[in-house]
Amino acid sequence: MRVFLIAGEPSGDRLGAALMEGLKTLQPDIEFLGVGGTAMEAQGLQSRFPMSELSIMGIAEVAPKYFHLKRRIRETAEAVVEADPDVLITIDSPDFCLRVARIVKEEEVEGQTFGHDIPIVHYVAPSVWAWRPKRAAKMARWVDHVLALLPFEPPYMQAAGMGCDFVGHPVVAEPQADDAAAQAFRDTHGIADAPLLLVLPGSRKGEVSRLAERFGEVIAHAKRAKPDLQVVLPMAQGVEDLVREETAKWSVSPILIPAKQQEDKMAAFKAANVALAASGTVSLELAAAHTPMVIAYDMNWLSRFLIGRMLQIDTVTLVNLISETRAIPEFLGANCTPDRITPALLSVLDAPEAQNDAMRVTMERLGQGGEAPGLRAARSVLGAMG
Repeated sequence: MRVFLIAGEPSGDRLGAALMEGLKTLQPDIEFLGVGGTAMEAQGLQSRFPMSELSIMGIAEVAPKYFHLKRRIRETAEAVVEADPDVLITIDSPDFCLRVARIVKEEEVEGQTFGHDIPIVHYVAPSVWAWRPKRAAKMARWVDHVLALLPFEPPYMQAAGMGCDFVGHPVVAEPQADDAAAQAFRDTHGIADAPLLLVLPGSRKGEVSRLAERFGEVIAHAKRAKPDLQVVLPMAQGVEDLVREETAKWSVSPILIPAKQQEDKMAAFKAANVALAASGTVSLELAAAHTPMVIAYDMNWLSRFLIGRMLQIDTVTLVNLISETRAIPEFLGANCTPDRITPALLSVLDAPEAQNDAMRVTMERLGQGGEAPGLRAARSVLGAMG
């Protein structure tokens, strides 16, 4: 069995690796081709080019890379056609992946013969429930089956004409630190019983650049209100130098955790009393660790304007959406200011239990306690192939 996979960013790389592991469990005689990161390479993929070339977010941010990305799209589609796999699995990164899928399907329509029609499975349903609802119908022209991370997504995909299974979110399978690890972290860094703030300014350079100064001001205000407050910041891969540069300007020096020290990161999640985080799947990581949070996010002014006009929901925080609550405070765009974020952060620090039910319900609905999402995804792929 030959599988061609495409992932465009670290979260997709992790999804792809878990899926590959699941496929190897169910179908041992398997060959992997495509594009991915270090996690997928550890499962046996030799990436055609560095996945980091595709890790770009935001309309204005993509523009300068447009022609390079367009060339990579064409090269990747041609590689799929040449490989003639049993299935093409595109993972998130829809602006890249779905363009590849479109070219592959169009090549088939234009008369090239590969011996069989290539089934195309897309992993991570587009958030049509949030913005651009017509994407599902457009996507159905090229995608046969969708693997959904969120339990409320399959009806949207099925209504557009695609098969779709909820396969669980990978966060439920990630190992969590225990109380002993959290206490050891506090002891190692001399935190004792002081309140600990976990800061997560994003995994992309654009996010860190836009949020670091504002987060630093929030921390300074919070420190004045809570003089014994301590701060820890686990750094994401690829932005460590930028984080060090930005946090050096802060009035409060955080404990910086290098990206490779995953055990320390998870211990920090467990030890923290509250988190200040950029928007994204990190809210689910925090919920898994049972860490109360405040979400804040901003982007390039053009992206903010265009996306803001298309949003159909009143919250983008996944814990809020999945739990069907608005328990997690969020500050987006023009509201992403220190004077608005700081009071909310202090309020959560003083009354963290207000978020407990929302985090618990979220993890239950994402499949916590069930079969590993990577294995569920693998079963869904094989089922879609018939």
